[in-house]
Amino acid sequence: MNNNSMIFIWLDTHKDFDNVAYCEDERLSKPIHQGRIPNTKQAITKLIRQLQSKYPHATLHFVYEAGPCGYWLYRFITSLGHCCYIVAPSLVPKKPGDKIKTDKRDALKLCQLLKNNEIDPIYVPEPDDEAVRDLSRARETAMKDLKDGKYQLKALLLRNNVTYSGTANWTLQHLRWLAQLILPHTCQQIVLQEMIHTINERINRLQRLDNELLYQAKSWRYYPVVQALQAMRGVKLTVAVGIIAELGDLKRFDHPSKLMAYLGLVPSEHTTSSHRRQGSITKCGNGRARRLLTEAAHTYKFAAKVSTEMCKRQEGLPPGSD
Repeated sequence: MNNNSMIFIWLDTHKDFDNVAYCEDERLSKPIHQGRIPNTKQAITKLIRQLQSKYPHATLHFVYEAGPCGYWLYRFITSLGHCCYIVAPSLVPKKPGDKIKTDKRDALKLCQLLKNNEIDPIYVPEPDDEAVRDLSRARETAMKDLKDGKYQLKALLLRNNVTYSGTANWTLQHLRWLAQLILPHTCQQIVLQEMIHTINERINRLQRLDNELLYQAKSWRYYPVVQALQAMRGVKLTVAVGIIAELGDLKRFDHPSKLMAYLGLVPSEHTTSSHRRQGSITKCGNGRARRLLTEAAHTYKFAAKVSTEMCKRQEGLPPGSD
């Protein structure tokens, strides 16, 4: 029994604990439920030692589902010299008639799927790439919060029949008008002042994140790729960094169709017999990267125009980059 070449270990991860199941590399072997262990480095190290003592000649292959706990477990196990994989929950095969779901059953079922090579691992970014991605996502969250604050203020003015007579909102002239605005009731005036204060804070927050994103991107290993993407219309620094931060190493896609499938930009299809039916795009994979690409692509609806800013972004790039 101890001469197995590989041992497959499934970790059903949670915030505080993991459910563990493992399976030997034999044709008729069944998954074995190890039990529940704390979700800590000490407990994982103890589990590895137990399995190594039981199977001294076998290589350990760990796998768990992607979730809110991130990649620390993957990086810790691989730092100890063992194989580890992360799978997407949406790509795990499920039986239509299986209506019972428990941690133990999930661990046993997914351990068997791993042994049978019926699940594919996902791409795990490097720690530096993940850090830039977090910064890019924080910038997007700040932009969303700023828009929400502006919508709330405009809704307050609309309820009170207050209309701005200028040509554009959120300019310096519009902000001065808001600062001088007086609403009929004291409580509403307090709400207006708080909303203006919130918007100003969120504007400053967005500016700080923009500056940090520009500074960190210049020392990022993918900065040459970011510069190349900015040669296209509709793609500035924030969009380019966001796309590359979400996609990671583009070399892992050996064909453009695989990249489009990963982004969910390929049409769905239902073909049976001689009937072929194609529908809308699948919208699978990374939704943020797909949205950034879609927004940038809207620029190509208009006539081509090389502005002064576009010329600056294309400086130093090889011919044909645009």
